[in-house]
Amino acid sequence: MSLLKINGLNKTYPNGTRALVDVDLELSKGMFGLLGPNGAGKSSLMRTLATLQEADSGTAFLGDIDILNDPQSVRKVLGYLPQEFGVYPRITAAQLLDHIATLKGISNGNTRKDLVEYLLQKVNLYEQRNKSVSGFSGGMKQRVGIAQALIGNPQLIIVDEPTAGLDPGERNRFHNLLAEVGEEVIVILSTHIVDDVRELCTDMAIMNLGQIVYKGTPTEALTSLEGRVWRKTIDRAEKAAYAAQYTIISDKMVGGRPQIHVLSDQQPGEGFVEVAPSLEDVFFTTIHATVA
Repeated sequence: MSLLKINGLNKTYPNGTRALVDVDLELSKGMFGLLGPNGAGKSSLMRTLATLQEADSGTAFLGDIDILNDPQSVRKVLGYLPQEFGVYPRITAAQLLDHIATLKGISNGNTRKDLVEYLLQKVNLYEQRNKSVSGFSGGMKQRVGIAQALIGNPQLIIVDEPTAGLDPGERNRFHNLLAEVGEEVIVILSTHIVDDVRELCTDMAIMNLGQIVYKGTPTEALTSLEGRVWRKTIDRAEKAAYAAQYTIISDKMVGGRPQIHVLSDQQPGEGFVEVAPSLEDVFFTTIHATVA
């Protein structure tokens, strides 16, 4: 099984934005979650690995394939579902997959037909195969997107923000499909939705300001915060005072009042209750530490 090895990857855009800063990662088969806020550099890394943009320096290898210098070889073993999966107007699901299979070099018509039917069955869209993709729901479009990403027996599949905008039912169906795919190949799931990583991934990284600021398993990330996360419900007018006094990881409205999570090695004060850390706590703690 091929490993994906990324070393010292850098990318600065013409406007001066440092999108990638000395990125190092090594991934093997399975679901890998790449978490980060919008603008963290996730899509820049995905686009670089998908050969859609060049890096300024560094190396990236998928097995023996030099991703940065041999893009044609990469594309033969790559499945890519971008954040915005555009489709031609009026093209059906079957026509779209047939077209992409042709582009990927599957020239035999019967082979393509069998492959398209197999993929449509796999993503549970066979009954809708002759309907226009432009009229599909968001979840159905994403399933077509995964189907096209599976063409050509890819070794690496990249999915960029795949569940943004999906309703809970569509999101669950998409998760089940991704989990099945991830048993056989390297799947990178780039997202800002913490639950996607918690539910799907055995390994993860957190990215911010172009850098990898955490790498490990979700379990290891949670263990690092055990006994250090405290919760309290406060009045809205008290938020500024608490922010000045404590390291607030996050705050959200619960029952019309702010509920804060505070990072502290000991009981921070009256009314605080120790809670089991969540991956969201890990995410915000890591992001705040890199911004501070």
